[in-house]
Amino acid sequence: MKEGIHPEYRDVVFHDISCDFKFITRSTIPARETITFEGKEYPYIKVEVSSESHPFYTGKYKIVDTAGRVEKFRQKFGKVGSKTHVAG
Repeated sequence: MKEGIHPEYRDVVFHDISCDFKFITRSTIPARETITFEGKEYPYIKVEVSSESHPFYTGKYKIVDTAGRVEKFRQKFGKVGSKTHVAG
């Protein structure tokens, strides 16, 4: 391998701020902050979603009611400007 062209690959602490979960993994991501975790200092990265808080992994799915949004839109605006509206 060529010297000086590869980013530094080291242990990093990722902090899922939505559920206050921290974990260590290896990464090349640049970090501005550091944190002492389990008695050692590591680069520190804040994330909003991890496997600890993501609905797919936790089983807490959120159902989006798209049909309800369409109906609200139709009630609010009616058939004004509708392409399916037949001129009579």
